[in-house]
Amino acid sequence: MPKSFNKVIYKPDVHSPDTFQVIVEDSVVYKKWKDGDKTIPLTDIVDSFQVFHSDQGTQGLLGQASKQQLENHFGTHKDVDVVVAILEKGELQHATNKEGYSTTNDSKQGVNTVSSGGHRAGGR
Repeated sequence: MPKSFNKVIYKPDVHSPDTFQVIVEDSVVYKKWKDGDKTIPLTDIVDSFQVFHSDQGTQGLLGQASKQQLENHFGTHKDVDVVVAILEKGELQHATNKEGYSTTNDSKQGVNTVSSGGHRAGGR
């Protein structure tokens, strides 16, 4: 059975496919925070301060947002400031398969690649 979770999705521009997402630990606590109870620590709301980005809409491939993408859309790359902006302006959604989230380099982990100029046999 797929694992379910909650996420907050923020789309900076309705005409752009760019979306930014954070994983929410507890949707009830998030709703209280969004309704004005700012005494709730962010660590009680979000699973982590990792921000995911997709340029293919809410159902597209997700990767960790780069500092440049965060600067361009939020005016900062500080994770706390970006997460607060996403939580304040975004929309809560329920989703499944948390395992589907990855960083942009996860696909390369465990793969031994050699560049065309690399030494393959270690000879002279």
